[in-house]
Amino acid sequence: MIETAYAKINLALHVRGRREDGYHELETLFAFVDAGDLLSVRHAEQDCLTTIGEFASAIGDPFGNIVSKALSALPHGQGWAVTLQKNLPVAAGLGGGSADAGAIFRLIERAQGLPDDWRTRAARLGADVPACVLSQTCIGRGTGTDLEPIECDLAGTPVLLVNPRVPLATGPVFKAWDVTDRGALPEGSVREIALAGRNDLEPPAISLCPQIAQVLSALRETNPWLARMSGSGATCFALYETQHQRDEAAKRIGEQQPGWWRMAGALR
Repeated sequence: MIETAYAKINLALHVRGRREDGYHELETLFAFVDAGDLLSVRHAEQDCLTTIGEFASAIGDPFGNIVSKALSALPHGQGWAVTLQKNLPVAAGLGGGSADAGAIFRLIERAQGLPDDWRTRAARLGADVPACVLSQTCIGRGTGTDLEPIECDLAGTPVLLVNPRVPLATGPVFKAWDVTDRGALPEGSVREIALAGRNDLEPPAISLCPQIAQVLSALRETNPWLARMSGSGATCFALYETQHQRDEAAKRIGEQQPGWWRMAGALR
């Protein structure tokens, strides 16, 4: 079986406060790109994980990898040999590890179904994992695990992802947040929320990784209708009205910054 681990982006991310347990109260609009990592599985005597692809070397201990943890979190009969083609950069604000875990959940669902408590099991692996299992546009609240479906009026929207190839851990970005509640997620359609929303982690992320400001500036020069940082960075995204505009933007940025990572796709 083969499954795509769809790249996650936050069309808006409002940080409302710090919690006593060390997490943060969030309101976010999750969306997913129709491209990402690729997982394939076959039966084996025991579970094992092989990583290939451009960013395979960034994966640490395979037994501590979230894919292995996802396999352990769900019964799936005999052993699974998983090959993970790591196309998404690590520590990049795209939910790469969470997306990989979400793909494992969907593969197990396809093979035998999921237990009723799959959301709880997914949340134990990471706050983004339940959303990544669904890989559908939705609103996340709390730590991001309280999900509300929302009808998506942006399906098929051309999107360009750009990362300066600088890993940025989530923890330090949240720690650098100024603890200012700038208000709730707006209401409306997905497009309206995205346009009126913001990413409260952009300023602290830029303070730690100034290259993010360069990426955003380069994207905005290509005339998208929205350009924003995703998650805690350092990946940024731009949304375009047409596929031609997106492809021209990708070409232009590739010529200007050949060292930056780029991925073109469309919103699911």
